[in-house]
Amino acid sequence: MSKLPVILSGIILLSIIPFAFAEYEDTLVMLKTNSGDLVIEFFPNDAPNHVENFIKLSSNLKTELGEKMASNTALKYPSNSYENTLFHRVIPGFMIQGGDINTRENADDDSNWGHGNLGYFIKAEFNDIKHDRGIVSMARSPDPNSAGTQFFIVHQDSTFLDGQYTVFGRLVTQQSFETLDKIVALETGQRDIPVDRNAPKIIETLVLERSTVDDLLELDPPERTTDFRPDNLAQNTGRYVDEELGFSFFPPIGWAVSNPEQINKNSPQVAVLGPIGSPGIPAAFAVNVKDSTSTLDQHILDFKNMFLSAIDSGTMKIISEEYLEHAGFESYMIIFQQDFTSNQTTTPLKMKLLLIKTPNTLYSLQFTNSLAFYQTTEGQFDDILDSFTLKQRSSPIEKTTIQTTTTETESQSSEGGGCLIATAAYGSEMAPQVQFLREIRDNTVLQTQSGTSFMTAFNTFYYTFSPAVADYERENPVFKEAVKVGLTPLLTSLTILNYVDIDTEQEMLGYGIGIIMLNIGMYFVAPAIVIIAIKNRRRLF
Repeated sequence: MSKLPVILSGIILLSIIPFAFAEYEDTLVMLKTNSGDLVIEFFPNDAPNHVENFIKLSSNLKTELGEKMASNTALKYPSNSYENTLFHRVIPGFMIQGGDINTRENADDDSNWGHGNLGYFIKAEFNDIKHDRGIVSMARSPDPNSAGTQFFIVHQDSTFLDGQYTVFGRLVTQQSFETLDKIVALETGQRDIPVDRNAPKIIETLVLERSTVDDLLELDPPERTTDFRPDNLAQNTGRYVDEELGFSFFPPIGWAVSNPEQINKNSPQVAVLGPIGSPGIPAAFAVNVKDSTSTLDQHILDFKNMFLSAIDSGTMKIISEEYLEHAGFESYMIIFQQDFTSNQTTTPLKMKLLLIKTPNTLYSLQFTNSLAFYQTTEGQFDDILDSFTLKQRSSPIEKTTIQTTTTETESQSSEGGGCLIATAAYGSEMAPQVQFLREIRDNTVLQTQSGTSFMTAFNTFYYTFSPAVADYERENPVFKEAVKVGLTPLLTSLTILNYVDIDTEQEMLGYGIGIIMLNIGMYFVAPAIVIIAIKNRRRLF
């Protein structure tokens, strides 16, 4: 008899759970934005905690059902949290992301958008629902159990996300899909933030009963994947830690972590491969760690020198570069685009490289995907970067297996100076004028320490403006011809070096300073004298 109360309580509990699920199945949330309404239905059988969280975050006193939810103290999540937040990340063909409290609380400072939460996290409820158009899924950091308030709505089918994010709802009216398309069409700036920050703002949230909404679409059950296996969710869900190399990070769920064999000093020690977008090209993250006491600026110069020919020929284009700080250490980030050719097929790639310099180590982090699919994994790249931490290394890096292959690479990467502007002006890196500049650089200037030091300093200055000048040359034929004319005095002055023997540092300094002064005279002094003479002549009249 003593077991009867327990049995009865169990029966009551089992009867309440399906009732609660059924209640949520008949519950809708309307997000009213300045671009239109988004009406969402839910999948409580697949993600009960995420559904409960989202509905409570949307609830307020504006509807009877919303008031009931908002006042339900048994639900641990806060209410009325989404009003005046905005969809802060908009990527056409992929998704729109919202729910970040920082977009409301720190509306004038977008530097921390994408990182906001209310101080609690929900355990993952990954399921087999596909990320098709209109699906609502929960955003998270690399830690699978880090969902909070942020969510995203899929614009176009993105099934490579399946099983890695918790799907908990979908759009359910035609107007909702039209609103989704309007928000996706907004002009965006840095980090995919809409330029017009009023248009994607959520101005009101309503919790409604399904029976009160008239224009619901008759949708089939959500499409489900057959590849989903809950038993494999533990794979790659934890932090990857490398004690020897001194770093750790969270790999995205489903991405394969490997330790490829090092062919040379620039080969990655750790590689992480994600979904394949363009044929044969997966999203990839790679880490290379090497002992180094050189400065960060020297490593930046070495990197650019390695790709001089690609930059000069236009097959590699620098999109942006900046100095920053990561984990308390000086860092440098460059984003560039490069063509990749395989089996006579050329695919443009987009890459992000982060160099982190500690006193004795250089960490190189590279993110790569095809240009067409880069945006779809950029958020996961950023998550990896946010989770990437440095720690005390257990030992120096072994160099014996690759020592013999690095000498030639090091000598090549220490060479200076590209011919970016000249290559764009004359149309090819094989042009006689460009080859002449390279021969002077390699066979004369770089043969002395003073010449090498000059090229190192010159390159640091040169690359602050040369990519922009070269791009404009390619876009504007008139400007291109003007640059050709402007380069002629420089090329003429440099021919002097073909007729002299430079055997000492003093001779290099002497001829070098002489040519610099000659060019200053041709480009600045002579035009200034002409301008002054013209002004004086005008005064006489």
